[in-house]
Amino acid sequence: MAEWLVEAGIGEERAVRLDNGRIVAARLRWPGRIAAGAVVEATVQQRFPGTGHALVRLPDGTEAHARRLPKADSEGRTVRVLIEREAMAERGRLKRAQAVRTDLPLAPSPSLAESLRAEGHTASEVHRFPAEADWEDLFAEAWSGTVAFHGGTLLFADTPAMTLIDVDGHPPQAIAMNAVPALAQALRRFDLAGNIGIDFPTLPDKGDRQVVDRALATALDGWPHERTAMNGFGFVQIVARLERTPILRRIAVSRVGAAARIALRRAEQLDGPGVTLLTAHPALKAKLRPEWLAELERRTARPVRVETDPGLALEAASAQIVPHD
Repeated sequence: MAEWLVEAGIGEERAVRLDNGRIVAARLRWPGRIAAGAVVEATVQQRFPGTGHALVRLPDGTEAHARRLPKADSEGRTVRVLIEREAMAERGRLKRAQAVRTDLPLAPSPSLAESLRAEGHTASEVHRFPAEADWEDLFAEAWSGTVAFHGGTLLFADTPAMTLIDVDGHPPQAIAMNAVPALAQALRRFDLAGNIGIDFPTLPDKGDRQVVDRALATALDGWPHERTAMNGFGFVQIVARLERTPILRRIAVSRVGAAARIALRRAEQLDGPGVTLLTAHPALKAKLRPEWLAELERRTARPVRVETDPGLALEAASAQIVPHD
């Protein structure tokens, strides 16, 4: 099993698995929420009669849907729960975390490296990813929701119900087959899970659809999921266990926050003496927390100056080193 590399960024943790210098799988974690794997004390808020399920309040004030609670765990009682899925932001709402009653000892939210190791992976924490690792390319694809492949494009749309992927291009048979390896790579690179719907070009011939189904089975081998066969309209549904916020969703629901973090990474990657000049959209400057800028100064041993340019796109912040005044 290939090694994961973990980069402790400012305001986020990033993890990648590389093959010939290219990112073949990635994860992204932002601190602030109780992550999957944490064991915490929670207060029972509402029992669902006749079941072992309840709403519980976590230490950070958010609610979680907990299961396997015995009848003795009445409303108002403190119980210990293991977080199975972190709370996830969606458009217009926050999806509750999922938890299970446990007797395990209390444990804080694991770091990204700890989570990977708990799954049996080898994970090494590095100061920065190798120069050939394409994190900027990955970010750009997730930001635009677009992945190009030979002859066509994958278009991603994150919705509360599912992640939808439109396979665009022509002719249908060739595009459907060319899309399969790009699709399999994107699922791993974006850390996608949950309900995923793929809209291939319509293939009227059942034999053509079966060829694509077999290609998908091969390309997704080793990636835990369940999948339907392609129907007559070219639609395939995939379901994979969802435990953490996928990269695509994290960027989709927090555009300014994602842009601020990639700007800080660009600034941190610069080497040399002088002053770090960040030029960004005004909305992005407002998102840059004072503690983030202080950490950037500490890491680079350079003072930081932030200037705004309303003509810049949110994701197009630039970083450079300029002489001291």
